[in-house]
Amino acid sequence: MNVIITDNGFETDDWSHGFTSLDQLAANDTAPVLAIDLSSDADPSALLGRLESIDMIRVDFPSFADGRGFTIARRLRLMGFQGRLRARGHVIADQYAMARRSGFDEVEIDADLAARQPEDHWVARANWTAHDYQSRLRG
Repeated sequence: MNVIITDNGFETDDWSHGFTSLDQLAANDTAPVLAIDLSSDADPSALLGRLESIDMIRVDFPSFADGRGFTIARRLRLMGFQGRLRARGHVIADQYAMARRSGFDEVEIDADLAARQPEDHWVARANWTAHDYQSRLRG
């Protein structure tokens, strides 16, 4: 079972509607889609004109060294996406602040990673707005 991480720590997954992959989303289909799975190499502009009908987007992180998901999150927010944005996969606690700053609302990790990086590791980084580099430079 996967673990969801928010600024409050570990939580159970409350999303029960499933996900549609970007390649399964027909280009001319205008039916509302509740949730989309994006791979780390996806182009978020493929969702232009549809963002209002999407409740959640989950972006895959195949490796903790693969930062493309942070760029995807930022682009989605700049495109106007207001729904839930979830990072899924190999995100480590040290990357939580970056995930939140780039636009993610939550992180989804597997139980093995949660055991190696327990809740207190993530909660220690939950005050992500107070410890960014630019704030320290300005202060």
